[in-house]
Amino acid sequence: MVSLQTVGQLGENESLRRTVSRLSAGEHTIVGSGDDAAVVATTDDRFVVTTDTMIEGHDFRLDWSSFYDLGFKAVATNLSDVAAMGATPTALVVAISVPSTTLIENLEAFADGLRDACQQLAPGCGVVGGDLASSEQVFISVTAHGALQGREPVLRSGAKPGDVIAIAGTLGRAAAGLALLASGKADAVNAYDDWVLVQKQPRPPIAAGVEAALAGASSMLDVSDGLAKDAARLARASGVAMRLNRRDLDGFIATVEEPAMALGADASTWVLFGGEDHGLLATFSPSAKLPRAFKPIGVVAEGGGVWLDDKPLPENGWDSITGA
Repeated sequence: MVSLQTVGQLGENESLRRTVSRLSAGEHTIVGSGDDAAVVATTDDRFVVTTDTMIEGHDFRLDWSSFYDLGFKAVATNLSDVAAMGATPTALVVAISVPSTTLIENLEAFADGLRDACQQLAPGCGVVGGDLASSEQVFISVTAHGALQGREPVLRSGAKPGDVIAIAGTLGRAAAGLALLASGKADAVNAYDDWVLVQKQPRPPIAAGVEAALAGASSMLDVSDGLAKDAARLARASGVAMRLNRRDLDGFIATVEEPAMALGADASTWVLFGGEDHGLLATFSPSAKLPRAFKPIGVVAEGGGVWLDDKPLPENGWDSITGA
């Protein structure tokens, strides 16, 4: 019988060796994991940096997500922030704290999720360092870096009246997956596992961030907390109104209609207020040619707030403090 080893039994050095050996440093790394700090090549004198945390019981549940899922999601959520600035992801630093009773195979699976997410979402980007510690619950922190490659960053504050509002990626699918998991209905979870996978392993359109920047996007952010809430952030930063067209959202609503019917839920609520798809919401001049990944969903107008046709939308969505 094979003895299952824990992090506590192996200790820090051996646990790190077995975990780090599964990672790829990426093509921008000069000095990777193993020294006091990493050294990463840059293309100009500026770089993009962002950080995010995931806490067990607040941001994820281990009875819903595997350690592989957590690694994949930790990368995806940070890369989407880099992409929203119009930058190319180059390197990640990952810290994870776990109970000493955690099986080493779970840490290895976490590393596999980190590696696979980098390779699938942002080829060339890799994990260049981090930290491993012990705690009562699982805590994950990721810092991501990106290269602007001579371009100006795309900010939230550049939208102008008349601009086209467009989205790249999915809307409502991660919220559908979360609702399926929360329902406790195993049959429904199995029947709609594609939606559940978007919640566990989001696949934001990372390359679309640079494409949007090259197409002249006037503003952009990633939709992590829900379309209405994140559109309101963009509207506030730019001092404009975001007017969304219900007709342009019908296709997104249709993609989650089936699981919504199975749960007795409202598909449009998931699309408008559900978070964690990590798509890219951007605005473009009406004369610009939209990149292929983007679908127009409205227009920027004078005023403030977010509107669906002629009705104001409440600024509802995920709140990282209240957890609701």
